[in-house]
Amino acid sequence: MTEPGSKGRTGSVQSIERAFGLLETMADAGGMMGLSQLATASGLPLPTIHRLVRTLVDLGYVRQEPSRQYILGPKLIRLGESSSRMLSVFARPHLARLVDELGESANMAMLDGDQIVYLAQVPSRHSMRMFTEVGRRVLPHCTAVGKAILAGYPETAVRELLGRTGMPGHTENTITTPDAFAAQLHEAARSGYATDEGEQELGVRCVAVAVPDGPGPLAISVSGPAPRMTEALVARAVPLLTEAATALSNDLQ
Repeated sequence: MTEPGSKGRTGSVQSIERAFGLLETMADAGGMMGLSQLATASGLPLPTIHRLVRTLVDLGYVRQEPSRQYILGPKLIRLGESSSRMLSVFARPHLARLVDELGESANMAMLDGDQIVYLAQVPSRHSMRMFTEVGRRVLPHCTAVGKAILAGYPETAVRELLGRTGMPGHTENTITTPDAFAAQLHEAARSGYATDEGEQELGVRCVAVAVPDGPGPLAISVSGPAPRMTEALVARAVPLLTEAATALSNDLQ
């Protein structure tokens, strides 16, 4: 086995790979783990785990709690905020092409915890258009982007999320029962896209697809006033959205 800190055959530094692997393992587990849990999850020896975690603590990326558990540190927030801004930079050309092709506003959003957060938007050139404020947070059950993302999740995980957030009705069209929502997710998984039929805001229709193999649970969408978001436009939008999502995924690799 190559010693920690040495370079492997690919030119990568093993200790850096392991440190980031531990951070990702902690994130997947909810942000808090003990040393023995980290050792079990990573398959690394306990002394190696201890050495790596102590370094991450010294750097401020991990913090030790009085319970002797370790949690992700606040210094990661700055990195995450910068990364989110860069996601917007990568996404904008793809969103702009969607606006050029379809004439309606294009958005990118991410599932962050139990909420959808909008990371980027290119608005339509129509005088009557949809404005989605970047940074806005909404619950996923009433959005096309939320449905597109959750269509790839196990149903048990989706129902647990809905149990935590509830399913408040924003309009008369909002889906407010887990069974009805699960049916929509099954259809989204089958068809490859999801829609919001005035479920977040009356008179607004949205169609979305998930970004495959992204750095997080991402989706892109096109939205506009329902009279302009016809079935014909949605049919045109789906392959263009799918193409844009794949191209964005490739840019983010």
